[in-house]
Amino acid sequence: MNLAEYLPVILFILVGAAVGVAPQVLGFILGPNRPDAAKQSPYECGFEAFEDARMKFDVRYYLVAILFILFDLEIAFLFPWAVALHDIGASGFWAMMVFLAILVVGFAYEWKKGALDWE
Repeated sequence: MNLAEYLPVILFILVGAAVGVAPQVLGFILGPNRPDAAKQSPYECGFEAFEDARMKFDVRYYLVAILFILFDLEIAFLFPWAVALHDIGASGFWAMMVFLAILVVGFAYEWKKGALDWE
């Protein structure tokens, strides 16, 4: 086996690693270093991380996150459908219209219930 056949693969790996590592190294070297108490404090999930474990917290944060993931995944179905629209014909078009109608009804229900309101 000739090692020259692996040259494109090795170059691809090296360029990919350089594209991933070089911006981080440049940012670390050239970026400003101005530590602040607010920047250094731990923050996670919409509330302070180091408080009482039994404290009450707002569940709407998680509800909005779950709804975003749900609609994001459903919208992701539109891309392959759009690519294959010419091949699937009218039946595929109307099947996606039914899917989108169900999606819009769910979105309208969430909006009416106030699940998307952020106070």
